[in-house]
Amino acid sequence: MHESWPFWRRYLNLAQPRLGAEIVSVTDDFFGAVGRLIDPEEPIFVPGKYDEHGKWMDGWESRRRRDGGPDECVVCLGWPASVRGVDLDTRFFDGNQPTAASIEVAPEPEPEDASWFELLPRTELGPNARHRIAVDEERTVRLLRLRIFPDGGVARLRVYGEARRDWGALGNEVVDLIAAENGGSVIAASDEHFGAAAKLLLPGRGLDMGDGWETRRRRGPGFDWAIVALGHAGTIERALLDTAHFKGNFPQSFSLQAAALPVTLGGDPSATIVADSERWPELLPKQLLRADAEHLYERELARAESLGPVSHVRLNIYPDGGVSRLRLFGHPALDR
Repeated sequence: MHESWPFWRRYLNLAQPRLGAEIVSVTDDFFGAVGRLIDPEEPIFVPGKYDEHGKWMDGWESRRRRDGGPDECVVCLGWPASVRGVDLDTRFFDGNQPTAASIEVAPEPEPEDASWFELLPRTELGPNARHRIAVDEERTVRLLRLRIFPDGGVARLRVYGEARRDWGALGNEVVDLIAAENGGSVIAASDEHFGAAAKLLLPGRGLDMGDGWETRRRRGPGFDWAIVALGHAGTIERALLDTAHFKGNFPQSFSLQAAALPVTLGGDPSATIVADSERWPELLPKQLLRADAEHLYERELARAESLGPVSHVRLNIYPDGGVSRLRLFGHPALDR
């Protein structure tokens, strides 16, 4: 299944306020406030709920245009990023959804300076549905302009991708090499039944038990694992694993393995990497865990220096459970 791991599982949704995304402009949001478009929560429908403008809808909804349209809004991402996929979600908009939508992007953070180029050509939208569309845009972007034809409602816009950092401007700073804001991404995981592994890389401590990676209860032999591609290869000096909010369901223990893969394989979530990861050298031997606590490791990373710069890590949890965050601090190998 890892060969076809979809972009909405592998990458974070970067178009959410907690990651710094914000609405910059909108032509019209008479029926539904445009801020709802980037709400990270799932849209809902409330029968019988009305406000001063009409039926309350959980999304962005413009009034009926009579001049040919289209309506549009502009979103600024919190970080420069490469976009790997979008989700145009029209759930609960049935008869009032746009007929189509398109997306343009620009590298600049200010609309007045934007040099727009097409990310998604005009694409038909259906009612009450998720429209998950893979894209492969290597250029770094900050702004997205969503156009809807000619008007109507979209519940959510999700923009999946990888943050891009200017590593050359970093100097000798120690950074979290797998943080989402530094371009880290989860390329495979054994199980994500209760929580996506990509949440391990989010900034800050977990907000609640749903804000982390959690697997189902394992009833057979084995253990769970997740493989993370670092934002940049580097030598790891310090590790932190946080079980915040996981009190009766944290793993008994965990370990870390690491490897330096060829640059050409940097983001490849193939079954080959998954199979090979079982034999990667040990970065951190098995460590016992506590409930709802931060666990910091430095001296325990005795093999990190001999391993040198690594590009990928494998987090093993025994036998299952939930982890809120994983941090791997170190120096990026800027010559790699």
